[in-house]
Amino acid sequence: MAYQPLTPETLLDYLKGRPALAEILPPDETYDVQEVGDGNLNLVFVVQSRENPAHTLVVKQALPYLRVVGEDWPLTRDRVIYETEALMLHNKYAPGLAPRVYDHDYEMSTLMMENLNRHEIMRKPLVRRVKFPNFAEQIATFLANTLFYTSDLYLKGEEKKALVERFMNPHLRKLQEDFVYTNPFKESPENNWNPLLDDLVQEVRRDGDLKERVAWLKEGYMNHAQSLIHADLHTGSIMINQQETRVIDPEFAFVGPAGYDVAAVLQNLMLSYASHFAHTPDPAARADYQGWLMETMKQIWERFAEKFENLWIEHPEGDLMPADYWAYPGGEADFARFRKDYLATVFRDMVGIAGTKALRRMMGIVSVWDISSIEDPVKRAVAERFAIQVGRRWIKEMDAIENVDQFLDVMREEAERVDA
Repeated sequence: MAYQPLTPETLLDYLKGRPALAEILPPDETYDVQEVGDGNLNLVFVVQSRENPAHTLVVKQALPYLRVVGEDWPLTRDRVIYETEALMLHNKYAPGLAPRVYDHDYEMSTLMMENLNRHEIMRKPLVRRVKFPNFAEQIATFLANTLFYTSDLYLKGEEKKALVERFMNPHLRKLQEDFVYTNPFKESPENNWNPLLDDLVQEVRRDGDLKERVAWLKEGYMNHAQSLIHADLHTGSIMINQQETRVIDPEFAFVGPAGYDVAAVLQNLMLSYASHFAHTPDPAARADYQGWLMETMKQIWERFAEKFENLWIEHPEGDLMPADYWAYPGGEADFARFRKDYLATVFRDMVGIAGTKALRRMMGIVSVWDISSIEDPVKRAVAERFAIQVGRRWIKEMDAIENVDQFLDVMREEAERVDA
């Protein structure tokens, strides 16, 4: 079938022609179709049986342009291939932490997958101050498993190089290179920021030390092929309930710096923290929830690092340094030191990347709903100024911040300066 954008009216006939979906969507039932896509790139539909609501799925179709901008910004539809392939690997290495893939059609740029209708996008309940007791453990497991099992620490050289080739994803990588690392830090027509922060934004753009560090972080993003990364793992790409966490939308996936995904999760929690200076005027309620967010950030890094290292100890099978490389008197201690140093480099990258991604949300093309939903520009500026100050310090102090407590101390210190 030649490519054409689907609509609620044409979708069911298309799905009926997909043999792989016969059990998921029995042909003798009637279905409701709803378009729910509110993202920047794609069409998204929910299909559900009227007779049996358990017969349901989500259909995602890539459009040939950047939806947030419009048809004047062409974009390859190949991103659905990367998303599908990444989801299948996520299900392999982190089962139960990503939606199941039922079918895909690369000619039509469609992906048919599990409807996570018992979950909700994480961003909005964070603004409502909902606490998720299993999130830190589950997202740390996802991060550790997906980043370890796709690295040279586990894979043989041929497998890793094939993975790099399989996930080149040049067009969406270029979007991130521009919109995360470059354009927010210079004059660019698509940038958007609160005019009340113009002085601070221009100060950041003139900060040579910060910009040099961001340039090196971009160099790492472009060239440091450590692990298969999701590359867009914000709280809008996480669906959640009180029991379960699911990671969705890995269409930006490629083999890049391992610290990137960890940074994305932690800086999004920081932005949620910032939003509560406006969303939660009661000081006691705000302090309680911001405290939970910071504790969650701490747990995520600590549990990720522990899980990642344990996987490495259990599976020293990759070609980076095979187990017998350390087979000499004292080798076990040297291997432990190498593991510690490796994770320290991931942590350093994470700190700088978290700062870069925080600044791009305050000074670039797309903010986050947590903060953009603050209607009063004066109150919004309080949250945005906090986020910018934290982000710039994470970048400028990335060599001095050695552990997660020091990373969080930056937030604590900047919070003391906020007059909310």
